[in-house]
Amino acid sequence: MSTPSEFFPADLRDHLESGNTTLCHAWAVTRADGTTYGFTDHDLDLTFEGITFKADTGLTALALEQTTGLSVDNTESLGALSSAAVREADIEAGRFDGARVRAWLVNWRDPDQRVLQFNGTFGEITRGAGGFRAELRGLTEMLNQPQGRVYHSACSAVLGDGRCTVDLDAPGLSVRVAVEEVEEARVFRFTGLTGFDDRWFERGRFVVETGAAAGLVGLVKNDRLTGVARTVELWTPLRAEVATGDRVRIEAGCDKRSETCRLKFNNFNNFRGFPHVPGEDWLAAYPASSDANDGGSL
Repeated sequence: MSTPSEFFPADLRDHLESGNTTLCHAWAVTRADGTTYGFTDHDLDLTFEGITFKADTGLTALALEQTTGLSVDNTESLGALSSAAVREADIEAGRFDGARVRAWLVNWRDPDQRVLQFNGTFGEITRGAGGFRAELRGLTEMLNQPQGRVYHSACSAVLGDGRCTVDLDAPGLSVRVAVEEVEEARVFRFTGLTGFDDRWFERGRFVVETGAAAGLVGLVKNDRLTGVARTVELWTPLRAEVATGDRVRIEAGCDKRSETCRLKFNNFNNFRGFPHVPGEDWLAAYPASSDANDGGSL
């Protein structure tokens, strides 16, 4: 990684110009759940910004390509899998997907002399031969995401977010329960969970709170109530083992229709769709001699 010298702090620039440097690199990786890991290619640990950067993790980085304009900066990071740092089970579970990555050039004799060279996220992560390879994506990657609103009848908000405002902790909109029976980390069966209508949780979130899969979230595909038994099926299996007795939180689902917003959540004032937009059939309609073409409503 390289950074133009004019962007270096004065003390670090003086150190570079001295001709006798003591430099290394340091990386901080912060997962979506808030867990932060520190790595360095120095042979001793470093500490700054409240993070301890471990020297024994085997993490290295390839050359970073940085450009002006809106081109996406990119590079790769290589590291070893170990129980003390990045575990294979955590990568398999997706805990490092989209993790924030920061990289510094540091004077290891005085870590206060440092410059941030990279700030971005993990992209694609692959594993093999006791190690992993992670694509690093710069902040300009976010500019490649679609922006703006789509004018259609369905709501564009996410249930419970700032635009929707529904409180999912309100009575009747979520439940915490222990797993009773699980099949392939995708199908869950419960008894006694009868206080909710059939299909109440369809399209909702299934959040694991304890156990090996704690913190993982699945989306509910089917929710069937049969007598005193309830079966909740996810779209895809959770990427870690869920055992009997693990605690989960199941949240009510929303199909984005205005009727559901009004009747199920009593939240039509915050509906973020356009329920009166004409459908495709109306847009494709044309006059016919057999119809009453009197200018009235179609």
